[in-house]
Amino acid sequence: MKLGLINSAWVQAGRGTAWGIRQTKAIGFDSIDIFADPLDTDARERRLIRTECEAAGLPVVSVACVAVGLIDFNPSVQRFHLDRCRAYLDFCYELGAQNLLLVLGEYIWERQVIPPAEQWATGVRHLKALGDHAAGLGLEIALELEPFKLSLLNDVPSMVRFLDDVAHPAVRANIDVSHLLLAGSRPEELRLLKGRAAHVHISDCDGRVHGDLPPGRGVVDFGPYLREIAALGIGAMSIELEYSPEPEKITEWVTEAYTATDRLMREAGITRG
Repeated sequence: MKLGLINSAWVQAGRGTAWGIRQTKAIGFDSIDIFADPLDTDARERRLIRTECEAAGLPVVSVACVAVGLIDFNPSVQRFHLDRCRAYLDFCYELGAQNLLLVLGEYIWERQVIPPAEQWATGVRHLKALGDHAAGLGLEIALELEPFKLSLLNDVPSMVRFLDDVAHPAVRANIDVSHLLLAGSRPEELRLLKGRAAHVHISDCDGRVHGDLPPGRGVVDFGPYLREIAALGIGAMSIELEYSPEPEKITEWVTEAYTATDRLMREAGITRG
């Protein structure tokens, strides 16, 4: 399994794209995930990302996209987000990535006014279409489980049900370890995603709120989750770090996360590479 980093860790600390990619390699990562919106990324930046990753020998595994408007009740908003997601998939193809990490939205107005089943069906319909686009490019979509009360996909059972309803081989799950803890999902529930997961995120949290901390800074007991993940045969796992409390020490923050995760992988019997 490759160990990667989502490059948003560097971006949010004000570091440049090229510097962040080179530093990712220098620390020892095997791969990288890219957080960049193709609608806001010009041709020069897109080429920079591609050439710097190639020069560093860091394959791009995933590109992250938040598309809460896919399940908006306004058709015009849905159409925009469908087109935007297609642009993201094209960007994935351009970078040689394996999958698009996709975050869906939440039920609106506390599940009142707009029937929850309608938003669910909207998401299913659009993911079928996006799955076709992804498959045509040889890509997959990895749906992220978000541990918030009104998130469409907020626990393993809802993820499984959504994948069942979409029923598209290119639409799969992303497994985020700290999100699973916050959602109250037990490690053994991951067996329900055997053959249905495309990617993994790892970070820590305080057990109460979303944190994306370096492993060891929170309360997650990683061993049971990682042993279940090892049995799923997924090819890559990426560290997700957000908003370092000391941006000027972002290199130390990322290095700490790398060292801790590498140790956890070895303890769980996960071979790097």
